[in-house]
Amino acid sequence: MKVTFKIQRFNPENDTKPYFKEYTVETHSNAAVLDCLNDIRWHQDESLSFRRSCGHAICGSCAMNMNGKNGLACQTLIKDLKPGTVTVKPLPSFPIIKDLVVNLEKFYEKFNKITPYLINDGPVPQKERFQSPEQQKIIEESTTCILCASCTSSCPSFWADDDYLGPAALVKAFRYVFDTRDTAAEERLKVVNDKNGVFRCHTIFNCNEACPKDINITGHIAELKLALVTTKL
Repeated sequence: MKVTFKIQRFNPENDTKPYFKEYTVETHSNAAVLDCLNDIRWHQDESLSFRRSCGHAICGSCAMNMNGKNGLACQTLIKDLKPGTVTVKPLPSFPIIKDLVVNLEKFYEKFNKITPYLINDGPVPQKERFQSPEQQKIIEESTTCILCASCTSSCPSFWADDDYLGPAALVKAFRYVFDTRDTAAEERLKVVNDKNGVFRCHTIFNCNEACPKDINITGHIAELKLALVTTKL
């Protein structure tokens, strides 16, 4: 089958604003969008720029906007898109470096604000820090986040105010706040209690729709809100 791709292009060295360019690819319905982008780059236009790495929905590199929805190009199949032209754009609300590549520096700055690693100043145990299966189950879903930025880029609160921590940083905050092996929950709750923290979330659910790992991001943010109103900081 032949599929037409309408891809947003932008080279800051030559272009004053983004524009669209069309390509036709001979492919099949089970092909991923990333397969087709590779075909375009390798056989039609080597100037096309996009991020990619594992190709197995693990690294998060190939997040982009396809037919109006954020997702991973390696995970999005042609058969799952509406028939006709496939429109591909970079993730919204991030500065464009070139074509489908966006600048994620501020995204990672917000992520680092919640100290995304285990903190425990207690005595080092002889073996592992024990956690029951029930305790691990609470944070299990949140640990699957791959930092692709699809959720944050889909969030209207982030569109309106890019100082907002955003869904990705908040779901990582949940992951450590509710980790029974961690001792820095209070410090993290103070960070997310900022004016640009959890209460900037208006429960729109775009993040849930965009997440390639099907994480209940809005639910986790709600749990952080509940923790804040029931904890004396």
